[in-house]
Order: sequence, then C-alpha cells, then structure tokens
Amino acid sequence: MDAKKRNLIIGIVVVIIIVFAFYSLFAGNYNKFVKMDVAIETAWSQVENQLQRRYDLIPNLVETVKGYAKQEREVFIKVTEARAKVGGAGTVSDKITANNELSGALSRLLLVVERYPDIKSNQNFLRLQDELAGTENRIAVERMRYNEAVKVYNEAVRSFPANMIAAMFGFKEHPYFEAPKEAQAPPQVKFD
Repeated sequence: MDAKKRNLIIGIVVVIIIVFAFYSLFAGNYNKFVKMDVAIETAWSQVENQLQRRYDLIPNLVETVKGYAKQEREVFIKVTEARAKVGGAGTVSDKITANNELSGALSRLLLVVERYPDIKSNQNFLRLQDELAGTENRIAVERMRYNEAVKVYNEAVRSFPANMIAAMFGFKEHPYFEAPKEAQAPPQVKFD
C-alpha cells in the first residue's frame, strides 16, 4: 500500500471519528434535554394534582367558615377571587403566581378561624382543615420534587457545551415554584 492510500484511509477514519463524536455530543445532549423536560412535566403534573385537590376543598371550607363568621366577607371574597385566578391560569408561571396568591388568601382565612372558637370545634371544619393541611403538605413535597427537576434541567441548559445545543433546539429554562413573598414573614395571630 502506498503512502497516499494509507494517508487517505487515515484521513477518512479521522473524519468518521470526528463526525461520530459530534453526533454523539448532539444526540446525547438533545436526548438528555428531552428526558429532563419530560421529568419536569411529570413533576408539574403531580403539583397540579395536589393544587386541584386544594382547589376542590376550598369551597367547602369557605362555606363552613361563612356560617360562623358572616362579618368576614372581605376574606371570603379574596379567597374566592384567588381561587378563580387559579382556575383561569394558563401558563406554569401564571399558575405559580395564582397559587401563591391563593395560599396567602387561605392563610388569612385560617387567621379568621382563630377569632371564632366555635368554628374550631365544628367536626366538618376540623375534617376539612385536616384535609387541607394534608394537601398543603403534599403540595410542598410535589413542589420540592418539581423544583429539583427544574434545577437539574436549568443547570444543564446553562452548562457548556450543552447550552449551545439547548439554544439550537429551543430548550429554555423553566421557572421555579417559589414561595410567595408573604410566606417569608411570620403570620400574626391576634386574639380579641
């Protein structure tokens, strides 16, 4: 075999190796992004399941409290309006914002309960409050899982060289489901 043929074969092998390496880099990263994106969608659907459970509990809770605390009309309106915003939210970011607002309205409703000892002894209210507390715990767990999936994905989207592939195929960072600003301040309970 002469030197020209040998150099040509070596050149072809090198080109094949380079093409295969680039293909592996692109295909591997693309598939990784797809899997992580699906994991985020799955985690978000679990969050939504728990948010829907809370959304369904709220009317019963409000009606139970209404019977005892008729003068707390403003709180009931805020809870109802916040619940309506949750029902009308379309994007993940809108849903996060609406649910954070609903969490704030619910905490104000539960503060109303503190002013009426008769409500706290009502069996229906106690059952609903327990269900709501359990649901809030489930939401916290699912929100944590969602945020973990988002963290892994967002790190990959921003890391080199995967960030170039992410940009090429339109993979963008997902929003975190963060606690509302009101949650950072301790609730104030006042006894009259």
